[in-house]
Amino acid sequence: MRVKQKPGGLERAMKCAELALDKKAFAVKILEITRLSSIADYLVIATGTSDKQVQAIAESVRTGMKTIDRALDVEGMEEGKWVVIDFGDVLVHVFIEEFRRYYDLDGLWDAAPQIPIPEEYQWEGKASREA
Repeated sequence: MRVKQKPGGLERAMKCAELALDKKAFAVKILEITRLSSIADYLVIATGTSDKQVQAIAESVRTGMKTIDRALDVEGMEEGKWVVIDFGDVLVHVFIEEFRRYYDLDGLWDAAPQIPIPEEYQWEGKASREA
């Protein structure tokens, strides 16, 4: 009997970013923190415009990843201001805009290399480029 092996951390981080972008998250980043921390290998950071959108983004990531990987823990879903989804080597942070600015994970992890997200996953600015 063959055991299905789950994709590597980068592939799963990319899938998390894709699922967040499907719900119109903005300023989505994937940071590789392997050399900087032992807490995870990748951080996915995304922003929503309201608590409801933050919850929808987080739920999209959580449920969309079920076939690939199970979340070990989800925190903050009820409030929808800052949701953290822990996949072990991939941590997903979904913020409402003011919380992202205040906690500044982008600045805290500024030494981490940013992994490019493929253009086909992006939605920001597409309408202006297509016009």
